[in-house]
Amino acid sequence: MTQNNEFQIAPEELAPATTMSAAIPDFNRDVFCILGLPFDRVSLADAERIARAAVDSRQRCFLSTPNLNFAIACLEDPQFRLSVIQSDLSIADGMPLIWIARATGLPITERVAGSSLFQSLREAALPAGTLPMRVYFFGGPPGVAQAACEKLNAASSSMIGVGYDSPGFGSIEDMSDAASIARINASDADFLVVALGAKKGQAWIQHNLAQLKAPLISHLGAVVNFVAGTVSRAPTWAQKTGLEWLWRIKEEPQLWRRYWNDGLGLLTLLADRVIPLALARRRQMPSRALFDTAVVAVEEQEDDCILTLSGAIGQANIARLRAALQTAARSHKPLVLDCAGLDHVDSAALALLMLLYGACHQAKRPWALLAVKPAVRRQFELYCAQYLLEPLA
Repeated sequence: MTQNNEFQIAPEELAPATTMSAAIPDFNRDVFCILGLPFDRVSLADAERIARAAVDSRQRCFLSTPNLNFAIACLEDPQFRLSVIQSDLSIADGMPLIWIARATGLPITERVAGSSLFQSLREAALPAGTLPMRVYFFGGPPGVAQAACEKLNAASSSMIGVGYDSPGFGSIEDMSDAASIARINASDADFLVVALGAKKGQAWIQHNLAQLKAPLISHLGAVVNFVAGTVSRAPTWAQKTGLEWLWRIKEEPQLWRRYWNDGLGLLTLLADRVIPLALARRRQMPSRALFDTAVVAVEEQEDDCILTLSGAIGQANIARLRAALQTAARSHKPLVLDCAGLDHVDSAALALLMLLYGACHQAKRPWALLAVKPAVRRQFELYCAQYLLEPLA
């Protein structure tokens, strides 16, 4: 999905809906790294505008909605993490992520829940001559997708249900049979809402993305239950104060173990990564001169594409990094990042490097970082981005 810093989307720049969107990443995305994942700096209104632009132009937008549980799981699951890195829009769906962003000085200030985005799209006024957004529900407990589709059509809104499928609890391959994909495509859905559990749902989307025709696709597990009315969503005050988890446990008591484990995981991350990162940012911020004199260069050699990074790379000189990464992404040669002169890398730079890493991984293109200084290696680790230091063969 293509957008610039002001989130004005040029339809002609968007990837075709029938191709994998991560092939050439959009390096103009305003992204920042939190807990090893890239997050777009967007408001709810921005996300709604991006989603509608995808539908109107019939161009692909794979939307990921990581919350704390999602982010913690991604730390130990490379494929799950790649599903976020290779998505077109990644929104912070959890107040703990916003708190971490604030503590580490990142400009991700608004929680944008996938449920809120769906509801906003549903309640928006339809411009004259505009058809309702066509929604297909895939997944959820038996009967819930059907109920969600029927409830959606029972009330007047900017959405209509055009199909549903409850594939059960089989493997990704079992749920990806040709008949299921054909039913989804035949519905001419604008928005495919998947509800298979976060890991399986993201994997299912990645597995089938090239065959699916719906322009807007996202795993929104709770949405199916909310629309069907089998679970009620937390009141606004709970959503904004970070207490939605208490409401979710009230509605779905079996979730208590997940939230308990998430709480323990958060405490560990605070001690090992977040607090040390916040302290390091206050003590070790590089001078403006180090950003101004930084070198970001791409050179095509006989066997490799060399991306040289030196000095301080980050938000202060991000335009230079965007241009260089765009050039590097167009090459098909093994990518080597020469970091011998690199002294500092911030969250914005790491997030863009993640997009390039995701494209290399998808293209099975070798990737390697060379001569990374110990201090810079520590920066990668504090941002939970140490996996970028590992080579791709």
